Amino acid sequence: MASIRTSRGLDRLVNFSDAAVAIAITLLVLPLVDVATQITKQGTTVGTLFNDHWGTFLAFAISFAVIARFWVVHHQVFEFVGDYNGNLVRLNFLWLASIVFLPFVTNVLSLAPGHQPGVYALYIGTLIVTGTSMLLMEVVLIRNPGLLREGVEGGLDLSSSVIAIVLFAVALVLAVLVPSIGILSLLLLPLSGPIRLLWDRWTDRRRPSSP
Repeated sequence: MASIRTSRGLDRLVNFSDAAVAIAITLLVLPLVDVATQITKQGTTVGTLFNDHWGTFLAFAISFAVIARFWVVHHQVFEFVGDYNGNLVRLNFLWLASIVFLPFVTNVLSLAPGHQPGVYALYIGTLIVTGTSMLLMEVVLIRNPGLLREGVEGGLDLSSSVIAIVLFAVALVLAVLVPSIGILSLLLLPLSGPIRLLWDRWTDRRRPSSP
């Protein structure tokens, strides 16, 4: 069967991606549903519930914020897209695979006893796969400008994705080498904004001034 691409096909790709992300971010709450049933135990209050399961709540909050941020980036990138090809579709499915895997690794993170470097490596490694697949989608779009909507050529910038992946990698090394820090190493991620600002200033200075 001959392969054809239409705007409806692109809409289906985006809608399918949005639906998969919505399901993944909803599944994050299931461990909290199990925690909520313990309120029926004698002497258990909301305070003790949070105190006894703070790791589960923290893992939920971090993963919710991470998935939300990944979706925002995906949405921003696909606002530039006017067409698609096989490479873009395959990388998008890799991105989705890592997204829908996050509820599992989040549950592992919240249930694992003690500070286990392998658990942190699994969690942050999944985030690196997500970020890298998004970066590769941007590369595909830049190398195939015909896939972009008219008038947006040159609008994509890889620096934000590259900075995020580097910070994920640093967080992974910290979490593995210093397990007591653990998942808190992801607090490096808010530095991406200031680093991007410094990068933009540095590149602006290196640009030759117009005569």
